[in-house]
Amino acid sequence: MALFLDFDGTLVEIAPSPEDVRLDRRVAPALEALRTGLGGALALVSGRPIAFLDEMLTPHSFDIAGLHGAQIRVDGEIRSQSDAPENMREALRDLVRFANSHVGIIVEDKRISAALHWRLAPELKDEALDLMRQAAAKLGPGVRLQEGKSVAELVPASASKGSAIAWLMATPTYAGRRPVFIGDDITDEDGFEAVNAMGGLSIRIGEDRESHALHRLASPTALRHILLEAAEGGSLTASSFTRD
Repeated sequence: MALFLDFDGTLVEIAPSPEDVRLDRRVAPALEALRTGLGGALALVSGRPIAFLDEMLTPHSFDIAGLHGAQIRVDGEIRSQSDAPENMREALRDLVRFANSHVGIIVEDKRISAALHWRLAPELKDEALDLMRQAAAKLGPGVRLQEGKSVAELVPASASKGSAIAWLMATPTYAGRRPVFIGDDITDEDGFEAVNAMGGLSIRIGEDRESHALHRLASPTALRHILLEAAEGGSLTASSFTRD
Protein backbone atom coordinates (compact mmCIF):
# COMPACT_ATOMS: atom_id res chain seq x y z
CA MET A 1 0.00 0.00 0.00
CA ALA A 2 1.00 3.61 -0.67
CA LEU A 3 -0.78 6.04 1.66
CA PHE A 4 -1.67 9.60 0.58
CA LEU A 5 -3.25 11.95 3.12
CA ASP A 6 -4.87 15.35 2.81
CA PHE A 7 -4.32 17.70 5.76
CA ASP A 8 -7.14 20.19 6.48
CA GLY A 9 -10.38 18.40 7.22
CA THR A 10 -8.56 15.06 7.17
CA LEU A 11 -5.68 14.98 9.64
CA VAL A 12 -7.00 18.09 11.40
CA GLU A 13 -10.43 19.60 11.85
CA ILE A 14 -11.35 22.57 9.65
CA ALA A 15 -10.69 25.79 11.57
CA PRO A 16 -12.31 29.25 11.28
CA SER A 17 -9.12 30.62 9.70
CA PRO A 18 -6.14 28.82 8.10
CA GLU A 19 -3.70 29.61 10.90
CA ASP A 20 -6.00 28.26 13.62
CA VAL A 21 -5.64 24.55 12.79
CA ARG A 22 -4.21 22.30 15.48
CA LEU A 23 -2.62 18.89 14.95
CA ASP A 24 -2.90 16.25 17.66
CA ARG A 25 0.67 15.88 18.98
CA ARG A 26 0.44 12.09 18.60
CA VAL A 27 -0.21 12.17 14.84
CA ALA A 28 3.23 13.09 13.47
CA PRO A 29 5.06 10.32 15.42
CA ALA A 30 2.35 7.88 14.34
CA LEU A 31 2.81 8.86 10.69
CA GLU A 32 6.55 8.36 11.08
CA ALA A 33 5.99 4.85 12.40
CA LEU A 34 3.51 4.07 9.63
CA ARG A 35 5.87 5.37 6.96
CA THR A 36 8.56 3.00 8.20
CA GLY A 37 6.11 0.11 8.07
CA LEU A 38 5.11 1.09 4.52
CA GLY A 39 8.69 1.19 3.29
CA GLY A 40 8.57 4.97 2.96
CA ALA A 41 5.41 5.03 0.81
CA LEU A 42 3.51 7.71 2.73
CA ALA A 43 2.96 11.29 1.54
CA LEU A 44 0.82 14.29 2.37
CA VAL A 45 -1.16 15.67 -0.58
CA SER A 46 -2.50 19.07 0.44
CA GLY A 47 -3.39 22.55 -0.68
CA ARG A 48 -1.00 23.86 1.98
CA PRO A 49 2.58 24.88 1.14
CA ILE A 50 5.30 22.40 2.03
CA ALA A 51 6.83 24.87 4.50
CA PHE A 52 3.59 25.09 6.49
CA LEU A 53 3.20 21.32 6.67
CA ASP A 54 6.81 20.93 7.77
CA GLU A 55 6.15 23.37 10.61
CA MET A 56 3.06 21.47 11.71
CA LEU A 57 4.80 18.08 11.62
CA THR A 58 8.22 19.05 12.99
CA PRO A 59 10.62 17.42 13.77
CA HIS A 60 9.40 14.82 11.28
CA SER A 61 9.75 15.39 7.54
CA PHE A 62 7.59 13.59 4.99
CA ASP A 63 7.17 13.36 1.25
CA ILE A 64 4.70 16.11 0.35
CA ALA A 65 2.72 17.27 -2.65
CA GLY A 66 1.86 20.83 -1.60
CA LEU A 67 -0.26 23.57 -3.15
CA HIS A 68 -2.53 21.01 -4.83
CA GLY A 69 0.48 19.39 -6.47
CA ALA A 70 2.18 22.59 -7.64
CA GLN A 71 5.21 21.57 -5.55
CA ILE A 72 6.35 18.02 -4.80
CA ARG A 73 9.10 16.92 -2.43
CA VAL A 74 10.43 13.37 -2.33
CA ASP A 75 13.24 12.15 -0.05
CA GLY A 76 13.85 15.67 1.20
CA GLU A 77 14.32 17.17 -2.27
CA ILE A 78 11.95 19.36 -4.28
CA ARG A 79 11.48 17.31 -7.42
CA SER A 80 8.71 19.26 -9.15
CA GLN A 81 7.51 22.83 -8.74
CA SER A 82 5.28 25.02 -10.89
CA ASP A 83 6.26 28.60 -11.60
CA ALA A 84 4.20 31.37 -10.07
CA PRO A 85 1.63 32.48 -12.67
CA GLU A 86 2.27 35.81 -14.35
CA ASN A 87 0.34 38.71 -12.82
CA MET A 88 -0.38 36.71 -9.63
CA ARG A 89 0.88 39.61 -7.52
CA GLU A 90 -1.58 41.95 -9.23
CA ALA A 91 -4.42 39.50 -8.62
CA LEU A 92 -3.34 39.17 -4.99
CA ARG A 93 -3.52 42.93 -4.52
CA ASP A 94 -7.15 42.86 -5.72
CA LEU A 95 -7.93 40.10 -3.23
CA VAL A 96 -6.28 42.02 -0.38
CA ARG A 97 -8.29 45.14 -1.23
CA PHE A 98 -11.48 43.09 -1.09
CA ALA A 99 -10.49 41.56 2.25
CA ASN A 100 -9.60 44.94 3.72
CA SER A 101 -13.08 46.24 2.95
CA HIS A 102 -15.04 43.17 4.10
CA VAL A 103 -14.88 41.86 7.66
CA GLY A 104 -14.31 38.10 7.86
CA ILE A 105 -12.63 37.68 4.48
CA ILE A 106 -9.13 36.18 4.67
CA VAL A 107 -6.49 36.14 1.92
CA GLU A 108 -3.88 33.38 1.98
CA ASP A 109 -0.78 34.21 -0.08
CA LYS A 110 0.99 30.96 -1.01
CA ARG A 111 3.33 32.58 -3.59
CA ILE A 112 2.58 30.05 -6.31
CA SER A 113 -1.15 30.22 -5.55
CA ALA A 114 -3.56 32.52 -3.71
CA ALA A 115 -6.67 31.61 -1.72
CA LEU A 116 -9.67 33.63 -0.58
CA HIS A 117 -11.53 32.36 2.51
CA TRP A 118 -15.06 33.39 3.57
CA ARG A 119 -15.78 30.90 6.37
CA LEU A 120 -16.14 33.81 8.81
CA ALA A 121 -18.38 35.72 6.39
CA PRO A 122 -20.58 33.15 4.61
CA GLU A 123 -22.95 35.85 3.39
CA LEU A 124 -20.13 37.09 1.11
CA LYS A 125 -19.70 33.78 -0.72
CA ASP A 126 -21.21 34.90 -4.02
CA GLU A 127 -19.30 38.17 -4.07
CA ALA A 128 -16.03 36.42 -3.20
CA LEU A 129 -16.52 33.77 -5.88
CA ASP A 130 -17.30 36.42 -8.49
CA LEU A 131 -14.06 38.19 -7.64
CA MET A 132 -12.05 34.97 -7.87
CA ARG A 133 -13.65 34.06 -11.22
CA GLN A 134 -12.76 37.49 -12.59
CA ALA A 135 -9.19 37.10 -11.31
CA ALA A 136 -8.86 33.66 -12.92
CA ALA A 137 -10.14 35.03 -16.24
CA LYS A 138 -7.58 37.84 -16.15
CA LEU A 139 -4.74 35.44 -15.34
CA GLY A 140 -5.57 33.31 -18.36
CA PRO A 141 -5.24 29.61 -19.23
CA GLY A 142 -2.16 29.07 -17.07
CA VAL A 143 -4.36 29.32 -13.96
CA ARG A 144 -7.48 27.48 -12.85
CA LEU A 145 -9.94 28.28 -10.09
CA GLN A 146 -10.07 25.59 -7.40
CA GLU A 147 -13.13 25.79 -5.13
CA GLY A 148 -13.31 24.18 -1.70
CA LYS A 149 -15.13 24.46 1.62
CA SER A 150 -15.66 28.22 2.10
CA VAL A 151 -12.57 28.92 0.00
CA ALA A 152 -11.54 29.44 -3.60
CA GLU A 153 -7.97 29.35 -4.85
CA LEU A 154 -6.05 30.44 -7.92
CA VAL A 155 -3.63 27.61 -8.75
CA PRO A 156 -1.39 26.71 -11.71
CA ALA A 157 -3.56 24.94 -14.29
CA SER A 158 -1.17 22.00 -14.49
CA ALA A 159 -1.38 21.28 -10.74
CA SER A 160 -3.89 18.86 -9.22
CA LYS A 161 -3.88 16.30 -6.45
CA GLY A 162 -4.68 13.56 -8.95
CA SER A 163 -1.67 14.37 -11.12
CA ALA A 164 0.52 14.67 -8.01
CA ILE A 165 -0.50 11.20 -6.82
CA ALA A 166 0.15 9.78 -10.29
CA TRP A 167 3.58 11.45 -10.31
CA LEU A 168 4.46 9.99 -6.92
CA MET A 169 3.22 6.54 -7.94
CA ALA A 170 5.77 6.57 -10.76
CA THR A 171 8.70 7.00 -8.36
CA PRO A 172 10.61 3.96 -7.02
CA THR A 173 9.30 4.16 -3.45
CA TYR A 174 5.64 4.12 -4.49
CA ALA A 175 5.66 2.16 -7.77
CA GLY A 176 3.87 -1.18 -7.77
CA ARG A 177 1.87 -0.44 -4.63
CA ARG A 178 -1.88 0.02 -4.23
CA PRO A 179 -2.61 3.73 -3.68
CA VAL A 180 -4.89 4.79 -0.83
CA PHE A 181 -5.95 8.44 -0.76
CA ILE A 182 -7.93 10.06 2.05
CA GLY A 183 -9.40 13.57 1.73
CA ASP A 184 -12.48 15.57 2.55
CA ASP A 185 -13.17 18.29 0.01
CA ILE A 186 -13.95 19.16 -3.60
CA THR A 187 -10.22 19.73 -4.00
CA ASP A 188 -9.66 16.01 -3.37
CA GLU A 189 -12.06 14.68 -5.98
CA ASP A 190 -9.50 14.38 -8.79
CA GLY A 191 -7.29 12.52 -6.34
CA PHE A 192 -10.12 10.07 -5.67
CA GLU A 193 -10.63 9.61 -9.40
CA ALA A 194 -6.91 9.02 -9.94
CA VAL A 195 -6.59 6.29 -7.32
CA ASN A 196 -9.82 4.66 -8.47
CA ALA A 197 -8.37 4.45 -11.98
CA MET A 198 -5.27 2.78 -10.54
CA GLY A 199 -7.32 0.18 -8.66
CA GLY A 200 -6.66 1.93 -5.38
CA LEU A 201 -8.77 2.88 -2.39
CA SER A 202 -10.44 6.30 -2.18
CA ILE A 203 -11.82 7.46 1.16
CA ARG A 204 -13.71 10.67 1.87
CA ILE A 205 -14.00 12.19 5.33
CA GLY A 206 -17.59 13.25 6.05
CA GLU A 207 -21.03 12.36 4.73
CA ASP A 208 -22.39 15.67 3.46
CA ARG A 209 -22.10 15.38 -0.34
CA GLU A 210 -21.70 13.08 -3.32
CA SER A 211 -18.15 12.05 -4.11
CA HIS A 212 -15.99 9.88 -6.37
CA ALA A 213 -14.61 8.32 -3.19
CA LEU A 214 -15.65 4.69 -2.82
CA HIS A 215 -15.53 4.67 1.00
CA ARG A 216 -16.28 7.06 3.85
CA LEU A 217 -15.00 7.86 7.30
CA ALA A 218 -17.11 9.98 9.61
CA SER A 219 -14.54 12.53 10.74
CA PRO A 220 -10.86 13.40 11.20
CA THR A 221 -11.23 11.91 14.68
CA ALA A 222 -12.20 8.55 13.18
CA LEU A 223 -9.17 8.66 10.88
CA ARG A 224 -6.80 9.60 13.69
CA HIS A 225 -8.08 6.67 15.73
CA ILE A 226 -7.26 4.29 12.87
CA LEU A 227 -3.80 5.77 12.29
CA LEU A 228 -2.86 5.82 15.97
CA GLU A 229 -4.12 2.27 16.51
CA ALA A 230 -2.22 1.02 13.45
CA ALA A 231 0.99 2.76 14.52
CA GLU A 232 0.76 1.24 17.98
CA GLY A 233 -0.04 -2.21 16.60
CA GLY A 234 2.62 -2.03 13.90
CA SER A 235 0.31 -2.88 11.01
CA LEU A 236 -1.66 -0.78 8.52
CA THR A 237 -3.55 -2.32 5.59
CA ALA A 238 -6.36 -1.20 3.28
CA SER A 239 -8.83 -3.09 5.49
CA SER A 240 -7.83 -0.85 8.41
CA PHE A 241 -9.93 1.89 6.75
CA THR A 242 -12.89 -0.18 5.57
CA ARG A 243 -13.72 -2.52 8.44
CA ASP A 244 -16.93 -1.86 10.34
